[in-house]
Amino acid sequence: MATAGLRLLDSELQERILGSCRQVLRSSGFKFKDDWASVITGSDEGIYAWVVANYALGTLGGDPLQTTGVIELGGASAQVTFVSSESVPPEFSHSVRFGNITYNLYSHSFLQFGQNAAFDSLRGSLISGDLNLVDESLQKGIFIDPCTPKGYLHNLESWKLSPGSLEQKNRNLVDLQSKGNFSECRSAALMLLQKGKEKCSYQHCYIGSTFIPKLQGKFLATENFFYTSKFFRLGPRAYLSELTMAGQRFCGEDWSKLKKKYHSFKGEDLLHYCFSSAYIVALLHDSLGISLDDERIGVANQVGNIPLDWALGAFILQSTASLELEQADWISNIISDESPTLLSIIAIFVILMFTAWSVSKWRKPQLKTIYDLERGRYVVTRVK
Repeated sequence: MATAGLRLLDSELQERILGSCRQVLRSSGFKFKDDWASVITGSDEGIYAWVVANYALGTLGGDPLQTTGVIELGGASAQVTFVSSESVPPEFSHSVRFGNITYNLYSHSFLQFGQNAAFDSLRGSLISGDLNLVDESLQKGIFIDPCTPKGYLHNLESWKLSPGSLEQKNRNLVDLQSKGNFSECRSAALMLLQKGKEKCSYQHCYIGSTFIPKLQGKFLATENFFYTSKFFRLGPRAYLSELTMAGQRFCGEDWSKLKKKYHSFKGEDLLHYCFSSAYIVALLHDSLGISLDDERIGVANQVGNIPLDWALGAFILQSTASLELEQADWISNIISDESPTLLSIIAIFVILMFTAWSVSKWRKPQLKTIYDLERGRYVVTRVK
């Protein structure tokens, strides 16, 4: 299953990449069907992340109003998924069934609003002048970058800008000066998030022109929310006000001092944390309306020993769906007998009891995390 990285590409290029993947997987020796390699929608990605989060928390299979919403901040996209009691337009409404419970979810993926994509958009907007961050005290052609600590020297030639774009044409005509100001960076990030809001045709458009109902209940913020929080050594229940203070200190520091303090980080990796802290506050507080001291939101990349990986959520949904389908076939075959006997009725009862037991086992994680040397990353496997 491919996500935002492939969704950004045109359909022809997507198919060429998927074709190569299918060819490799067909010859791998593992069971594989061509339609298993596909590009999933952003809303499905959000739904799978919501499933694994609530599975790990033990709320999947219970009261919908007691579930936890998920806000993901990936590299290319951001996803918002939660149970809403509001009326949701059909294009944002999705139903998920687990056991005998149906969950009506709001789920949407904001393509190009992931952390890396937003950072690239900010760079392009800065040198095109779209954000109007020009210091009148400086000479014409010099623009301010508030999201980069002062002392950092930009190399515009290394930027990957699309040929023929205004940014590409301006690249040799402008000088970008690092200023490192958290408040101004936060304002610039908010401008990106609110771009196109004037076209909103819904009651709520907290990000651009896209409908989002008012956030309800508890939430987990995952992926880059977690990595940024970890970098600043903030706890899983740290307030946004704490991230704001950490971001202000980091953005306002001189680049040479930051490199010495964080010597284990590569320059470009370290550079992102001024922007990421400001972007997170602009996204969660300024756009989605989460209070700076809101206790409803936690930051995590795993719950217990369960990683909050959308792929695990897809596995959970598909596995339970297959189990229910098999059991439905068994019941259908028994009922189709011309004269159901007491034995067949008992068999149906046993199957139903087994279904209930299976769902309860899903709610109690039986997984372990191991490090796969061949893949070079941690993977999750079921305990036998």
